Amino acid sequence: MHKHHRVLLGVAAGAIMAALSSGAAAQQITLKLHHFLGPKSPAQVKMLAPWAERVEKSSGGKVKIEIYPSMSLGGKPPQLINQVRDGVVDIVWTVNGYTAGLFPRTEVFELPFVHTNNPAATNLAMHAMYNKYLKPEYKGVHVLFLHVHQGQGIQMVDKPVHSPDDLKGLKMRIPTRTGAWVIEALGASPVGMPVPDLPQALSKKVVDGAFIPWEIIPALKLQELIKYYVEGPDMTRFGNTTFQVSMNQARWNSLPSDVKKAFTVNSGAAWVREVGQIWQEDDKEGIAVAEKAGDTHIVLTPAELEAFKTRLEPVVQRWENEVKSKGIDGATLVKVARKEIAKYSK
Repeated sequence: MHKHHRVLLGVAAGAIMAALSSGAAAQQITLKLHHFLGPKSPAQVKMLAPWAERVEKSSGGKVKIEIYPSMSLGGKPPQLINQVRDGVVDIVWTVNGYTAGLFPRTEVFELPFVHTNNPAATNLAMHAMYNKYLKPEYKGVHVLFLHVHQGQGIQMVDKPVHSPDDLKGLKMRIPTRTGAWVIEALGASPVGMPVPDLPQALSKKVVDGAFIPWEIIPALKLQELIKYYVEGPDMTRFGNTTFQVSMNQARWNSLPSDVKKAFTVNSGAAWVREVGQIWQEDDKEGIAVAEKAGDTHIVLTPAELEAFKTRLEPVVQRWENEVKSKGIDGATLVKVARKEIAKYSK
């Protein structure tokens, strides 16, 4: 009897295991998402985590996205794009400009005064232009969505800035090569570094300031290191950074169509508009922290901003010439990008 019981139990257990393995348990696909900021950064808390939850829910629980912040799976931020291309990780969120020259077409959205002050509009323009204009440079990955932040403001350790000449001879942290060109056009020296390295560089006076948005202020405690924050009227900035959330192409190809659909429906125009709004709100919260700490928020007058526009116009020309040598029609990209951004800004 006991023996018979054991056999029955064994059969029942086997049946349960078989059912489980052929059913939902085996169906769940776990994907690793790797990025360079901390687990409490607005990027993770307000953008990546909610997006991952929506995709999981839309997939009916078939997919699980595990987020690994702070480069916790190894490597340095500039290596993220190769990690996803090589399939070391499934998905990354990264800054295009951390690998200079790899995404030249998308750089059009980083140029001074192409993006003006509306990240939702710029995100929608990127989304609209992706298939026709940007896609060729994303080989090896399936782009889930592209976005920008509010744009580069000028953050200074101890010097107020009201004109381009106020930056002459200073050292400024930049995120990308287009940022470097902006700083050079303003007569300062660019110092490239990923954002997590910035607090130390500021405190040691390796740089006099940074070309960076406000949203990062609380996360890096910049209000303790920076005294002046400079932007144009209506949150107008001096350039931008483009970001991508991309999946390894082979991994994407291996997904069942309903799981692909869960990603696609949650990463489209409505989502990138929302992402723009998230980053703009974060920027407002960031500058509020700085003002509360007693720092000075300088909003340039329209005339002061005009002086920056005049000084920075050659940067656009420099970029057009640079990409032309790679067979890219930069002038058309600038024209189309400005037109699309204006359309979505209305």
